[in-house]
Amino acid sequence: MSTEPVHPAEPVTRPIEFHKERVIIFDTTLRDGEQCPGASMTFEEKLEVAELLDEMGVDIIEAGFPVASEGDFESVREIARRTKNAVIAGLSRTALADIDRCGAAIKPAKRGRIHTFISTSPLHMSAKLNMTPEEVLAATIAAVTRARQYTDDVEWSSEDGTRTDIDFLCRCVEAAINAGATTINIPDTVGYATPQEYRGLFETVRARVPNSDKAVFSVHCHDDLGMAVANSLAGIAGGARQIECTINGLGERAGNAALEEIVMAIRTRADVLAYETGIETTMLNRASKLVSAVTSFPVQYNKAIVGRNAFAHESGIHQHGMLKNRDTYEIMTPESVGVSKTSLVMGKHSGRAAFREKLKEMGYELGENALNDAFKRFKDLADRKKIVYDEDIAALVDDEILTAHDRIKVVALTVIAGTSGPQSAALTLDVDGEKRVHQSTGNGPVDAIFNAIRAIVPHEATLELFQVHAVTQGTDAQAEVSVRLSQGGAPSVTGRGADPDTLVASARAYVSALNKLTARGERQHAQHAAG
Repeated sequence: MSTEPVHPAEPVTRPIEFHKERVIIFDTTLRDGEQCPGASMTFEEKLEVAELLDEMGVDIIEAGFPVASEGDFESVREIARRTKNAVIAGLSRTALADIDRCGAAIKPAKRGRIHTFISTSPLHMSAKLNMTPEEVLAATIAAVTRARQYTDDVEWSSEDGTRTDIDFLCRCVEAAINAGATTINIPDTVGYATPQEYRGLFETVRARVPNSDKAVFSVHCHDDLGMAVANSLAGIAGGARQIECTINGLGERAGNAALEEIVMAIRTRADVLAYETGIETTMLNRASKLVSAVTSFPVQYNKAIVGRNAFAHESGIHQHGMLKNRDTYEIMTPESVGVSKTSLVMGKHSGRAAFREKLKEMGYELGENALNDAFKRFKDLADRKKIVYDEDIAALVDDEILTAHDRIKVVALTVIAGTSGPQSAALTLDVDGEKRVHQSTGNGPVDAIFNAIRAIVPHEATLELFQVHAVTQGTDAQAEVSVRLSQGGAPSVTGRGADPDTLVASARAYVSALNKLTARGERQHAQHAAG
């Protein structure tokens, strides 16, 4: 392949201005993130993500690997054409054809960068490249020189830099800067380094390379050992001022350093991380949801900053503290990352104070006895359901309020049902403080339950309506049952009952309606007696 220089138009950009304590955010979601198996994005999806990254203040967007495919080339070029503020970078190997293709792709950008890389570790040079160190050094110089013909914003990366011989790494860095590289990236390609090692690497290289002050140093960390964010921040402490990261930590293998975690660590711990970024943090949650949607990669519930549970509290101890002062368990506000508010998740670990607060939010004011009864039923429900929704609580409390003064209450129910009939129900009711038990059979479990109720509390009411619907989604949803009874030509009455067990809800609904009939009869009897 010819190594004769090309003669492009004027360079398309200037290196990004660098301030001592400003950390440059280099987002590679569209390049390194998309290399994650199964995370490919369409042309339109890439444009949508790039637009949001630009809007939220990302300094550099690595839009793709132009030589990889025609689609990648077109997406990089279109992102370069559309982006208003960010520098648009394209990745290339040190092959000159790669660099030419990259230069063409970033040409429409207001500010463009060529990011060229080559492996420098002994393992990679021998097993992957089949090149000698001298050949790698020569390729580095040739690639950076070629890239400078397209733009004066050139980044050079030493792939597998953390496993590279330090003397050879320093030689390569010095040569790349002499050839015109304005950014030097030393990546922890396989997530092997520890924070102390990574910080020391940057301190050593910057001290030993005589022209190191002529370039911005960059970190690029993978999360194979779960230390990508810690290593990135350690690299900054070692003198780097650019962090390469992705939304949601998307990337190959265990992923990359997560942009949202880095940005919020710097913002939250300003006392020990004396840096700043240009990211509008209130857009972090939105960016996370968009990338998750277009890649079909769900965000784990307990993911820092953007996980569904990041600002959710279920433990009664935690909820009690949050109600007193949100600083007790939150080191940042949910609003600061674009989440509307803290969520007190109601579950089996929730305490009475949080339950009372939830009821107030929902418009319920219960007396102490009613609150105690409702809380007991809530804890019973939480033991049976993974998630207790507001609708569940509403159904439970409405049921509790409606039945608080009932003469007849459901105490226990056991049903035997199946393909072989008849079905049977063993029912225990509390009638005016007295426990009464009866077992009945019927044409199905509901019929057996209603027959048992009639046996315990004899009456002549007619069943006009039996209706069931689920309060929430899921197979463990509470059932809410409505029962309508009529008797003696008087207006009918409707009772409701709610429970995760549809049959229990059915018994409660029938008993609720029966209580209304009984109460009406007692009122009528009292009126006749008074007359």
